[in-house]
Amino acid sequence: MTPTKKTTAKTTATKKRGRPRKRVVEKKVTEPKKKNVIKRDYLFAVGRRKESVARVRLYQKKQGDIEINTKKFEDYFPTLNLQKIVKMPIELVSQEPGKITVKVSGGGKHGQAEAVRLGIARVLEKFNPELRVQLKKAGFLKRDPRVKERKKYGLKKARRAPQWAKR
Repeated sequence: MTPTKKTTAKTTATKKRGRPRKRVVEKKVTEPKKKNVIKRDYLFAVGRRKESVARVRLYQKKQGDIEINTKKFEDYFPTLNLQKIVKMPIELVSQEPGKITVKVSGGGKHGQAEAVRLGIARVLEKFNPELRVQLKKAGFLKRDPRVKERKKYGLKKARRAPQWAKR
C-alpha cells in the first residue's frame, strides 16, 4: 500500500457567500525507481571529431595494446603522425591502464585519430579521476566543435560562389 500525504491544495470560492473554502486533496507519494546497474569488466567512453565517432573500451584486467576495428593501431593508422595523436593521452599519464579496444567509423583518418584520442582521454579519466587535471591542462578532454559547413543552394560549395562577370 502506498503512503498518502494530505495537503490543502486548492481553495474554491462559493457562489452564495463568496468566501473561499479549503478542500483536502490526497496526493500519492511514490518512491524513486532504482536503476539497474550492469557490472561490466570494462570502462566505456565515446570520442567525436568532425564526422568521426570512436567508441572506446578499456579492459583493466587484460594487458595489451590499442586495437582499432580489430586491427593493431599501427596497422590502422600507418603514419607516425596519426599514431602519435592516438598515443598522446597514454604517454601524458605515463602508465599502461590495460587493453584498449576502439570501434571507429565515419570521416577521414585524421578526424578518426582525433576522435580516438578524445575517447581514450575520457576513458582514462573514468579509470582514474585524478588524471582529469593533467588531461584537461593538455587539452585532451576538449571536444573540438568545428564541423564542415553545409553547402548552400546557388553556390558551388559552402561559400564558393560561381564565377561572375561584371560586364
